[in-house]
Amino acid sequence: MSTGELFEIVILAMIALFLVWKLGSVLGRRTGAEGRPHDPLVGPDKRNRSAEAADHDKVVTMAGRPVPEVSAEVTTTSSEPAVAQGITQIRIADPSFEAGNFARGATAAFQMIVRAFAEGDTATLRPLLSDDLYDEFSEAIRSRINDGETLENRIESVASAEIVDARMEGRTAFVTVKFKSSQINVTRDADNQVVDGDPDAAIDVTDLWTFARNTRATDPNWTLVETDTPA
Repeated sequence: MSTGELFEIVILAMIALFLVWKLGSVLGRRTGAEGRPHDPLVGPDKRNRSAEAADHDKVVTMAGRPVPEVSAEVTTTSSEPAVAQGITQIRIADPSFEAGNFARGATAAFQMIVRAFAEGDTATLRPLLSDDLYDEFSEAIRSRINDGETLENRIESVASAEIVDARMEGRTAFVTVKFKSSQINVTRDADNQVVDGDPDAAIDVTDLWTFARNTRATDPNWTLVETDTPA
């Protein structure tokens, strides 16, 4: 073997060692992209250990904002066979689904969405709403701004969060939650004069919110797709 051939072998070996070291350093390092922002509708079985530890705190963090710990009574209307059957269908499609955890997460989302809408915070609303509902909320916010009005919508307490409907439509799960809450809702004009509501008097409000998720999708997040009030 000539000196030139030996030199080429040494060079190739050094290149191979460098590539192995480089590959190992990349595969063995977390880039920060593996994590997912906390979604209040994701049960604890889909969170990592650090998120589980955070459950012991007095607040949960969602999109960088503190949300009060949910203290509402959570029920699933077990007396309604259709609801229980719907929950069973969702659990078959997504074994990680748990009604109590979902209702508590939905309550946290309820509080956050109400506050973000009042503040005109479309960046917070965007990942929590379906496309159609986001367009409706955004249009209402734009109309309010154009009229020079401001909205104060403060949830004083959530009395209950009850799952009143659950069903599968193809691959998509739908869950409707009835929220009973005490709220202060006040609209002020451009001169900061109250044109609707009473800033010193809370009112009882009942809302029906429907959340949806494609159970075949890798994204575990649920989105709000419909809002309504009982007749």
